[in-house]
Amino acid sequence: MNFTDIANQIFIEVIVKYHHLNTVDQPFENPYDKENETLEHLLFRKCWIDTVQWHYEDIIRDPNIDPVSALTLKRKIDASNQDRTDMVEYIDSYFLEQYQDTSTNEDATINTESPAWGVDRLSILALKVYHMNEEATRADASATHREACQTKLNVLLEQRVDLSKAIDQLLQDIKGGRKYMKVYKQMKMYNDDELNPVLRQKK
Repeated sequence: MNFTDIANQIFIEVIVKYHHLNTVDQPFENPYDKENETLEHLLFRKCWIDTVQWHYEDIIRDPNIDPVSALTLKRKIDASNQDRTDMVEYIDSYFLEQYQDTSTNEDATINTESPAWGVDRLSILALKVYHMNEEATRADASATHREACQTKLNVLLEQRVDLSKAIDQLLQDIKGGRKYMKVYKQMKMYNDDELNPVLRQKK
């Protein structure tokens, strides 16, 4: 089984689990081993963050949202973005450790993005597929709406196949020494009291 077969299965598991209660306030429970920080554990956590944030983004676009509630929600979205970035770096660290003993070819090249940022895109794509399928099958929608959404869904499904192949190929190339990976910390500045000038002035 390829890596992305496992990842895509876990992402579907997460999204279905979330929609059992379908609320951003529900408790988070990771069924995969935390003590050893297995890859499955990291993937489940990553997609859960993305899923909750997806619904944060829906809520904050309510034109009638109370401004105070909107500001509180914006803070949650900021925190979620930081968690999302952290999880990407955790997953990349997992891959770095996995391939640390790999001999790299002299003509090896680096990819435009690390494996985990590809995983990030795959997780978001799983959410797009789930919600576009909802729209394509929504009973109270017009036939025109459902047909348009089905067309979009077909493209998303094709994109998932292509992206999955690309990620698996990248991992095989890293394993075979044809590619090498580096992890650059995102160094986000807006959450840092010393790097964000507005926060620094408030200290």
